[in-house]
Amino acid sequence: MNETPGNDASGNALNGTDRLEIAIIVQDEAWKEHVAGLEAIARRSIEAGLQGAALRDPGHTSGGRLEVSLVFADDAAVAALNKGYRGREGPTNVLSFPNMDGDPDMDGPDMEGEALPARDPAGAPPRLLGDIVLARETVLREAAEQRKSVADHSTHLLVHGFLHLLGYDHTTDAEADAMESLEVAVLAGLGVADPYTPADPLAPSPDGPDGGPVDQGVPGQDVPAHSASGHSVSGGGS
Repeated sequence: MNETPGNDASGNALNGTDRLEIAIIVQDEAWKEHVAGLEAIARRSIEAGLQGAALRDPGHTSGGRLEVSLVFADDAAVAALNKGYRGREGPTNVLSFPNMDGDPDMDGPDMEGEALPARDPAGAPPRLLGDIVLARETVLREAAEQRKSVADHSTHLLVHGFLHLLGYDHTTDAEADAMESLEVAVLAGLGVADPYTPADPLAPSPDGPDGGPVDQGVPGQDVPAHSASGHSVSGGGS
């Protein structure tokens, strides 16, 4: 796969995922009971998202070193973030928090089309793109409802959230079409089926009937909806 190189602080070429630092925080250890190899899957998802975006729009993703933080939390933690940053009750499946240069207002400037810097200033740390937070119970419930494995649904949410950190959005039909087509292409490369094609409602859940209980959650089959930093992503949307 061809990748767009960036540069380190000395101007040396950084190829593809070599320029990407991924911090993974598992706040809710129950995640590991439902997704074998959770951290490896998470890294692969983010790396594939960067590679796919680089192929689709090289100018948009060229630059130096990058950093992203992934947090695997529970519904309660995500509900608190959803309330605090978006003023909405209850959890959502994934929240993305773009780095707005320290600005706590997550409704900051639109990042769409904003190219990453060509190279890092000398001695500068990686550019922090932002944070992605997943809610375990909601993700498990949605996966069961949509007849997907928890691993595949989590992969989709991570790719979707990461593309938002790169500046992709779906506030217009054209933006949604471009973002969804990129998601589908990235996921196909990971062996994950098109998440926007509704699953057979009679098909058994890949993870079995006891994939995980949910006490709270957003309704299933929501169309992806970007707000301050929150998304409700599922199959069957457009």
